[in-house]
Amino acid sequence: MKRLSTFPWCLLLVSTVLFAAPRAVAGSLEIHWIDVEGGAATLILTPAGESILIDTGLPQRYQVERIHDHLRDVAKLKHLDYLVVTHYDLDHHGGAAPLSTMIPIRTVYDNGRFEKMVNDPGEKYFSFAAGNRVVIHPGDRIPLQGTAAAPAPVLRCVGTRQVFEQPPAGAVRNTAICKTLRTKSPDTSENANSIVLLLEYGDFRFYDAADLTWNLESQLVCPVNLIGEVDVYQVTHHGLSSSNNAAVVQCLQPTVSVMNNGPTKGCHPETFATLKTTGSIQAMYQLHKNQRPDGKVNNTEDEYIANTVKDTSGNYIRLSVDSSGSTFTVHIPANGHSRTFRSKSGRR
Repeated sequence: MKRLSTFPWCLLLVSTVLFAAPRAVAGSLEIHWIDVEGGAATLILTPAGESILIDTGLPQRYQVERIHDHLRDVAKLKHLDYLVVTHYDLDHHGGAAPLSTMIPIRTVYDNGRFEKMVNDPGEKYFSFAAGNRVVIHPGDRIPLQGTAAAPAPVLRCVGTRQVFEQPPAGAVRNTAICKTLRTKSPDTSENANSIVLLLEYGDFRFYDAADLTWNLESQLVCPVNLIGEVDVYQVTHHGLSSSNNAAVVQCLQPTVSVMNNGPTKGCHPETFATLKTTGSIQAMYQLHKNQRPDGKVNNTEDEYIANTVKDTSGNYIRLSVDSSGSTFTVHIPANGHSRTFRSKSGRR
């Protein structure tokens, strides 16, 4: 499927501190998936040295300290340039206020207060220390810098608060896929307000839709595919079957999926089946081995899982993109795994 846009986008990478790996060479882009045990905390590090954290997990002290220690010890950060809070579920915004007492945050992007806000995060959230606060809208870009040797990554909001970008003029309608769409129960939760982000750097493209749910996801590809194809798919909503619309995954055609699940959260059978039957996917990564007590477990191979034991070890996944954006490598420092993939345009 031909991409509709040539704009670059940014997301967050995740990390923890117990198995710190050095940053890749200067000129690369990195994404770290920090383990917050079924919440979300994705850190993006740019070639120009800027940092973007997407979501902050739950407010439990040890989880917030894990994020902070990763920022300090793995990413070597003295401040956060940008924090994006995708929506107001506790496992996404809960760590923001306590994290702000541990490391300076220069700019916060979120949905602000709005009419259809289902969960009010409260005054503690809206008043925590930050240099600047910005309400994000569809089409907005986070203003990232380039270097003499590397272009600026582009991190763009494709949709939020149940509103999405308009398709470009002349865009081809996605008729065949749209005929196969099926719907699920209407979503009345805060997840419906999730910020959808697309990160581009050269040929490399990364997609993060937070916890956007099934019926709303379909608006990203019908009647027009607003995303195009991507290289890395952050599995939506921790792998729950109320998200990860099969038609969307089919349209995005990712090469790699990364699931920020917990030991007993996410990795639902329907989502796992969708990923397994998507022919473009060469590798499926998970932050945790799924170990639900009901025995209904679905897992990728252990080599591709950062945390295989049901404990709080907090191992992370790191992705590094080369300076041209033509290849990217996924690392799991805890087990020594490393695998390199070619970005889609680089394979043509």
